[in-house]
Amino acid sequence: MSAQTEVAVVIPSLDPDEKMTTLIERLKEAGFEKILVVNDGSSSQYDCFYEGAQELGCTVLKHAVNWGKGRALKTAFNYFLNELPQYVGMVAVDSDGQHSVEDTIRCAQVLLEHPDALVLGCRDFKKENIPFRSRFGNVLTCKVLKALCGVGVSDSQTGLRGFSRQMMKQFMDTKGERFEFETNMLIETKEKDIPILEVPIETIYIENNATSHFNPLKDSLKIYAVFGKFLFASLSSFIIDILLFTFFVSLTKSYFSNSYILVSTIGARIISSTFNFLINKNKVFQNKSGGFSTYIKYAVLCVGQMLLSARGVFLFHAYLRMGESIAKILVDSILFIISFQIQREWVFGKDKN
Repeated sequence: MSAQTEVAVVIPSLDPDEKMTTLIERLKEAGFEKILVVNDGSSSQYDCFYEGAQELGCTVLKHAVNWGKGRALKTAFNYFLNELPQYVGMVAVDSDGQHSVEDTIRCAQVLLEHPDALVLGCRDFKKENIPFRSRFGNVLTCKVLKALCGVGVSDSQTGLRGFSRQMMKQFMDTKGERFEFETNMLIETKEKDIPILEVPIETIYIENNATSHFNPLKDSLKIYAVFGKFLFASLSSFIIDILLFTFFVSLTKSYFSNSYILVSTIGARIISSTFNFLINKNKVFQNKSGGFSTYIKYAVLCVGQMLLSARGVFLFHAYLRMGESIAKILVDSILFIISFQIQREWVFGKDKN
């Protein structure tokens, strides 16, 4: 059995043109037996392309209004899980002809070999023919994903993706209705311990990517809103900690001349860390299962961070004659980055056992 007979193809589309028809014809010629086309609320003037898809043997699923690419993929997942038990998985392909049939086949083959993984067809952004908006947006998103979420991919915005049946079930409840769904999907691979397999693909941009419905400003804001929650809790706690530290320094400096920095650090950290723990556990890392062990891990991290902060502020103040509050901002900025990584991986990380 070939990949083309065991793996279906889904083409999410909005206001398509003849490139979608050509893509379907080539997929059929290559032996793909089942192709789903999702009409994501296209204008009636584009009905001819969907009628043509049906004539070529495709199943067309229609949204009454434009709900977005994320919803289109979920619609296809739902149909696949309910109606296509004979197929192992499905490969998503963009309708603008920028994914070759050969690369689609390769992704389908990798999907068959690794049904426990998310398969990504990844472009090489070092090539010269990449439009600036695509290169910049993708590279930036990849770096942010790696730094904040621990997800390392070379093409975060690729539309060529392979999903096994079990992967579709995993992503059916992933948040996001439009392009941000694809980013949320990558974040969830980290949270759910799902491996990512990259398949190098041909880098094709037709008419400088003019037909893409990805709006660099509008959709990037939605994507980066995903990361906002990771920064809000820590920065809020950081501000609370600095303000309380400054207050406690003014309050204790005349009483504890040799240890007021440590006393102020402890007092501020007890309050700010309690706030930080509750926000991180319930909103940021959404750790609902962590019990007493999570509290212990966080307490260990807090004590270590608190002692390093106090020692660092003391050294900067004593040897560099830096103001206590300025020194604390500098020291805690460094500790903030380290602490985030530790919280993500260890304190609130999903238990792989």
